[in-house]
Amino acid sequence: MTFLGFGIHAWITIATVLTMFSILLFTKLRSDLVFLGAIAVLYVTGVLNVKEALSGFSSSSVVVIGVLFVVVAGLTHTGVLQWIVKHLLGQPRTYSGAVMRLMLPVAALSSFLSNTTVVALFVNIVKMWSKKLGVSPSKLLIPLSYASGMGGVCTLIGTPPNLIISGLYADHTGTAMNVLATTLPGLFCLGVGVLSVIAMRRLLPDRKTPEAAFEDTSEYTVELLVPADNPNIGKQIADIGLKTIRGGRLIEVIHYDEIISPVPDDEPLMGGDRLVFAGQIDEILDLKKSLGFVNADHPVFSTSEIGTDRQLLTAYVSYNSHLINKAIGRTTFEKDNNMTLVAVARQGKRVEQSPHEVKLRAGDTLLFECPPRLNINTERLSSQLHFFDSEQVPNISPRTLVSTAIMIVMVALSALNIMPLLQCAFLAAIAMLLFRCCTPDQAMKAINWDILMVFAGSVVLGLAIQKTGIAERLAYGILDICGTNPIVVMTAICFVATFITEFISNTAAGAMFFPIMYEAAEQLGYEPYPFLIALMVSVSSSFATPIGSPTHMLVYAPGGYRFSDFMRIGLLMNLIILAANIFIVNIVYPLTPLP
Repeated sequence: MTFLGFGIHAWITIATVLTMFSILLFTKLRSDLVFLGAIAVLYVTGVLNVKEALSGFSSSSVVVIGVLFVVVAGLTHTGVLQWIVKHLLGQPRTYSGAVMRLMLPVAALSSFLSNTTVVALFVNIVKMWSKKLGVSPSKLLIPLSYASGMGGVCTLIGTPPNLIISGLYADHTGTAMNVLATTLPGLFCLGVGVLSVIAMRRLLPDRKTPEAAFEDTSEYTVELLVPADNPNIGKQIADIGLKTIRGGRLIEVIHYDEIISPVPDDEPLMGGDRLVFAGQIDEILDLKKSLGFVNADHPVFSTSEIGTDRQLLTAYVSYNSHLINKAIGRTTFEKDNNMTLVAVARQGKRVEQSPHEVKLRAGDTLLFECPPRLNINTERLSSQLHFFDSEQVPNISPRTLVSTAIMIVMVALSALNIMPLLQCAFLAAIAMLLFRCCTPDQAMKAINWDILMVFAGSVVLGLAIQKTGIAERLAYGILDICGTNPIVVMTAICFVATFITEFISNTAAGAMFFPIMYEAAEQLGYEPYPFLIALMVSVSSSFATPIGSPTHMLVYAPGGYRFSDFMRIGLLMNLIILAANIFIVNIVYPLTPLP
């Protein structure tokens, strides 16, 4: 039984794919659970058998990604990234020079390391660097994210879609791609991208960073002193009404040298107490008249004068955070994590509202107060918040050179076809552990199992699309529209892939478009290899939306960006890199007819 040329299993696959991507687009459900659910549906409905449904978990490309997490952990914990940052950025005299000095090292690092790891390291560096250069960080953070994406394309291990597509190609043909197969096309597109960013720099926004709203903390914190003859002495905080003041909240009580935060309802008020309030200043100062308090000598919090008895942490709300559309004061977040919210900024401006009553949005910047002796588990909170000041910089040591040598040998062995990439990665991971570049615990924590689940699901999804004939039908449909000119067909598929990846995972886009591109090339009678190289570049060329790449989301809040900021320059970048991609691939890898 067929309908519109598709059988029942094909329609089940289409419905599963559309449902899956709709969930990823419009909900905050974890992507690994979405992919696992899609695999379950395809298996239960008979589209795939047991072996096929589990094939993603045994795919060599997925295993390679998992092992590379350990290799990257060795590089990170021995300070390789920090050493490179320290010695490469320098002090350029012009904006063009700054872009070159930033994008090229970032691209080089991203060719071998996780893009998100590199960008996370560079965000704070760029913010400090931009102050020295007299340039707004928003002028450099988008180029930073772009460079990581374009650099990742330059090797097969630089970005997950390259590994997925090359792994699927090896499964179909029995021939493995060289680890440097995408290097020449990637470098050309990178060069075009850097020059394009410099040429279009006027399209980059000049935004204030969210921290700019927090530079003078005396604007939103007030310290009041309780006189010795105050009539409220001896009463509990809740009874006086200090827990529910209009426009703010009591965040600390200081009894001589003892700091009490968060403040319990039954805490008694004592003469000489210093009370720290956060919120709308004019409302809080009314307490002086109504309760008989007086001004203390100075505001307690100052980002330039943080004492040993407290610290301020700045974080932004992640796009998949459960805190979105919630007010901190209506949750148990502070109690659960022993942190106190002091202020909220949105698009670089402090929100003029009681911080605990602000309904949070994705990208909001939050200022927290907590004792420094408290070990805030920022890793555990990473799914909710991204902390600007949470990176720990390791010391440079002899192991820095050891881990660097291990990475170089791994790449060289694979590039020269001496050993398969999977074997090279295993040996490199073992070497990182043997030479103590990272501990077993650090290695295990570095493996992102959620990402591996998505990769495995992507492999299974691509298999279902091909097995049910969807890829073949779509390939024929594209050929009917575009004719038989291979360059036109290549351009059309890459164009669609480039814009699809603005809204879904580039890994998912790679797995989805692989069978379509492969089938289209074979139907035209050409070797699929150059078509797939072009596809690798395309699915990693997402420049126009902040949700198009995890690295875009890493810089979105620190740069004080708006959604439209990415579209202004990103749409043009998509078209420019697409043209550069098609041009260079057909020069480096001329189309070859199938025998």
